[in-house]
Amino acid sequence: MANPRSTVQIFGHPIHPILIPFPIAFLVGTLASDIVYRSTGDDFWALGAYWLLAAAIVMAALAAVAGFVDFLSEPRIRALSAAWYHLLGNVTAVVLSLINFWLRYQDGIAAYPTALWISLVVVVLLLFNGWMGWELVYKHRVGIADDLPIA
Repeated sequence: MANPRSTVQIFGHPIHPILIPFPIAFLVGTLASDIVYRSTGDDFWALGAYWLLAAAIVMAALAAVAGFVDFLSEPRIRALSAAWYHLLGNVTAVVLSLINFWLRYQDGIAAYPTALWISLVVVVLLLFNGWMGWELVYKHRVGIADDLPIA
């Protein structure tokens, strides 16, 4: 039987795994900047965290569109519990990030330490979501070309 296919692709390469490193890096960078801000009190780091969070939300939206289309287009993907955990975990991380961004936009520096705690929760969620995503690829071969051998 063929592997579950990604429907959003460029030249046979799935788009979702191409996009996801960006919001991950930006969200981890947001947490790192939050920690440095809380350690130094230098507003530069709070502003950097704000813009990293904004970039993360934009890139997460793009990755979510590709992932959601794949999820909806392939019944074998929807049948996997890991796909549901991955989807729900990522939606939760994005909603928390939107709340975090809104708090920072409304309150600026006064959003701390709440903003830092939300960033920490989001990064912990990313670890779980990434685990589920890799389970989809390595265990269930989602998006893997059919002609690649099973290791």
